[in-house]
Amino acid sequence: MKKQVNDMKETTKSILVVDDDLQMRAALNEAVVRMGYNAVLAEDPEEALNKLKEKAVSMIVTDMKMPKMDGLDFIKTAREKIGSLPILVITGHATVENAVEVMKEGVCDYLMKPFSFDALTGTIESIMSRSTHNGNEILTKNEKMEKLVQLAQSVALSDMTVLITGESGTGKELLSRYIQKSSRRSTKPFIAVNCAAIPDNLLESELFGFEKGAFTGAHEKKIGKFELANGGTILLDEIGEMSSTLQAKLLRVLQEKEIDKIGGKHPVPVDVRVIATTNRDLQEEINAGNFREDLYFRLSVFPLQIPSLRERPEDIQFIAEHYANKFSLELNKQVTGFTADAVEFLISRQWKGNIRELENAVHRAVLIAQSERISIDDFLLEGTELQAPMNNGSIRNMEMDMIMKTLEDTNGNKTKAAKLLGVSVRTIRNKLNGYGKNIPTV
Repeated sequence: MKKQVNDMKETTKSILVVDDDLQMRAALNEAVVRMGYNAVLAEDPEEALNKLKEKAVSMIVTDMKMPKMDGLDFIKTAREKIGSLPILVITGHATVENAVEVMKEGVCDYLMKPFSFDALTGTIESIMSRSTHNGNEILTKNEKMEKLVQLAQSVALSDMTVLITGESGTGKELLSRYIQKSSRRSTKPFIAVNCAAIPDNLLESELFGFEKGAFTGAHEKKIGKFELANGGTILLDEIGEMSSTLQAKLLRVLQEKEIDKIGGKHPVPVDVRVIATTNRDLQEEINAGNFREDLYFRLSVFPLQIPSLRERPEDIQFIAEHYANKFSLELNKQVTGFTADAVEFLISRQWKGNIRELENAVHRAVLIAQSERISIDDFLLEGTELQAPMNNGSIRNMEMDMIMKTLEDTNGNKTKAAKLLGVSVRTIRNKLNGYGKNIPTV
């Protein structure tokens, strides 16, 4: 068991932080570590490139203005060595030109200094989450889903606005990226904006940007996501969460193909293909007065509805086996598949969280599995509770043993332990309370 936990520690994802400012580097290091990742620090691009030779990392966070080599040259050089690794750029000196330039190099996002801890960690988590789903292959054996993919291929060749609907976890963003990669804009920026994650009072500036001095605290101009996506595609994720005021402004952007910056004197023309997604029933939202009907008609030029995993039972084992192979490699395990009772369990579940829930369940099962084939007893933690053919005390003891050994290996760091086990920190705390274990929070 100890060797297994050590193996898990080695697979903790690392983030390379590049910044010549000591204080900023220290702050970024603290944020990365508190999120449960390993931080690899470099004070300039030259050192960063050497670190990339020595250690595999899952993401890069880099400043733009640095000695010896600027951020753009570093990104281009790093791309030659590491390919499509996700990159977050942070800077206090932004212009439209350099922002668009780094986006052309495949940078995932762009943060202006000063930024809050929440903004930083939220952006990193979003990028890390997307990077685990950045393949363009859509796994399916379901006839309905195959037809949907064919429709997506057809619409990708045009510049039509696309509205993708479906339950949470069905793969709306994956389908959006599939459309973008299949389009004539595939080499241009793809900018994803989670409308549900950004407060209403900030979403307008996030989308459209603002000029210096536009309001109190606007010490530097901000480049909006629409400008960053110019020539490419913007994904408006969870569009149903957008306020009615902002809906009206978005409608104008779609009609006029130009944006109005906060504090700007003139509209700015943009050439952007819009893909919107939502897990809400927008017709119901329209009837309730929460969503503009005219905006709905503009967005749903080409609607695509992804079926839930419950409607695709033939895909459950197929997708589960894909994730089992993926996580076996990542966790250095020798898992080769599922036992018959595990397959029966997978197919019988409702999967209200759809593919995302299935992925998390398989991730945990691979982590816990003690043999080459995942059994029903390996589906133990949050989101996969079941009545297994073993007594509850055995389940409890296995859970406690795994959690305690993982906490021991992470020196009591609940955040890191949660990352390794694929569950939330709250789950770790609740389980410990249930066991009567009092471990100081780290």
